[in-house]
Amino acid sequence: MRGRTRQAAFRAYVATDRRSPLSELAGQLLRKAFPDHWSFLLGEIALYSFVVLVLTGTYLTLYFDPSVAKVPYTGSYEPLRGLLVSKAYESTLHISFDVRGGLLIRQMHHWSALIFVAAIGVHMLRIFFTGAFRRPREMNWIIGVTLFLLSLLEGFCGYSLPDDLLSGTGLRTANSIVLSIPVVGTYLSFFLWGGPFPGTAINRRLYIVHVLFVPGALLALITVHLILVVYLKHTQWAGRGKTNRNVVGQPMFPSFTAKSTGLSLIVAGVTALMGGLAQINPVWLFGPYVPDQVSTDAQPDWYVGFLEGALRLMPGVEWNIAGHTFMWNVLLPAVVLPALLFLVLYMYPFFERWVTGDMVEHHLCDRPRDRPTRTGLGVAAIAWYAVLLMAGGNDVMTVWFDISVNTLTYIFRVALFVLPVLSFLVTKHVCLALQRHDRQLLEEGEETGEVYQDLAGGISEQHEPLDRDQRYKLLVRDIPRPLKRPAGRAPLRSRLQASFSSWYYGERVDMPATAEERLQVTARTADPVAGGIGKEEEPD
Repeated sequence: MRGRTRQAAFRAYVATDRRSPLSELAGQLLRKAFPDHWSFLLGEIALYSFVVLVLTGTYLTLYFDPSVAKVPYTGSYEPLRGLLVSKAYESTLHISFDVRGGLLIRQMHHWSALIFVAAIGVHMLRIFFTGAFRRPREMNWIIGVTLFLLSLLEGFCGYSLPDDLLSGTGLRTANSIVLSIPVVGTYLSFFLWGGPFPGTAINRRLYIVHVLFVPGALLALITVHLILVVYLKHTQWAGRGKTNRNVVGQPMFPSFTAKSTGLSLIVAGVTALMGGLAQINPVWLFGPYVPDQVSTDAQPDWYVGFLEGALRLMPGVEWNIAGHTFMWNVLLPAVVLPALLFLVLYMYPFFERWVTGDMVEHHLCDRPRDRPTRTGLGVAAIAWYAVLLMAGGNDVMTVWFDISVNTLTYIFRVALFVLPVLSFLVTKHVCLALQRHDRQLLEEGEETGEVYQDLAGGISEQHEPLDRDQRYKLLVRDIPRPLKRPAGRAPLRSRLQASFSSWYYGERVDMPATAEERLQVTARTADPVAGGIGKEEEPD
């Protein structure tokens, strides 16, 4: 039987291989090189948390009912027994208290959703700070931003389904945001909610979006994203033997496959531990949603907390023009602001390419210190987001710190404009200081910790030259020179491009290197499409 099974499998493989390029693709894929660095695992964490999301979500769909029809609660949770609740809320309680393992799966689902969004966000920060979005990976950056946007939508839909007081408050906020859209807001709100708030249709529609449309789009985009990663080859950090024309790493099979499998089990195990030990979203404590009730300490999950903070910081400004009310206090922070945010994310790779005039393919990662302006902008954006996130909990902070909520709001309003600027300036100067430190290391070497005193009483430190690996990492970098300012009456576009280029790359610290080393660095960072040196050499 074993021989017949082996023979049948061989015949099936031969039949498939004759009709498709199975052997060629399998051979290339299994020997695909993947660089080994901890920062490259962030995308894998996002992938495996998505797998946990799909598996746990599939289990929850067997028991969840998205209907908002009212039924008396007759389940195991005594304090709510006999209360009239929606079927969505009742089925959530049923999963939590009456389904074997239901609370564990439900909390794993919620935790994995937070991990998924966080891993995508941190992965995008890694891509941004290391310049891995540059040519030829602009399309993969766009796919990543779209994945991040869809993950926010998916998280909000899932967060809103239980129909408890907290999620209902979030839906009330979402309804206000939709109503703030000029001219079409009212019609759009009636369409989505199936009538005036709270409506009768929103939960069923969110459920379909949550379990069908967005997961399908996420799965399709993740597949395309992974195909592009394999096709375009992985970025890598500079090191001996690593150039802009090759990839040095472990083969997919067996090394990378074994490590990746282990990481997937770790992600699943940690998520299970968090689901079993750390309580999250206890809907039975919040109670069912009642439209005329809201409680203090009602904040959404962290990934949309910045919208809550923006709404709380925006002054109350409304205009009435031609019979239409413009709710600037809602429209600007909740519609215009996120639209501009994602527009900037989508367009940034093309903006930086325009600033540098760079059309070269890049496969070596930038050290963040070598791009001080880009790094400063990234840190400023993080500071800006942190202010909005903290402002979303100003009602809780005012109780903790015994500060007036008005005073706290004004502090956050000032910090929203001041802190990002300070963060940019400090980060840029720190990056330049780190570059100067690298230059000092190349010139003097590393301190040995030994101090000598000569006969005259003078004190001197002992240094030793850097080894070849360290010199390689410090010297092999590709920093564009600022564009020359156009002379005469140049077009405004050219003058703007030169100004931005000077702002981006005007401040720099050049590294001391011999003519031979500069030639070799140029060869290692050369465009792989245009060519370069054919023989692998390393700078001394």
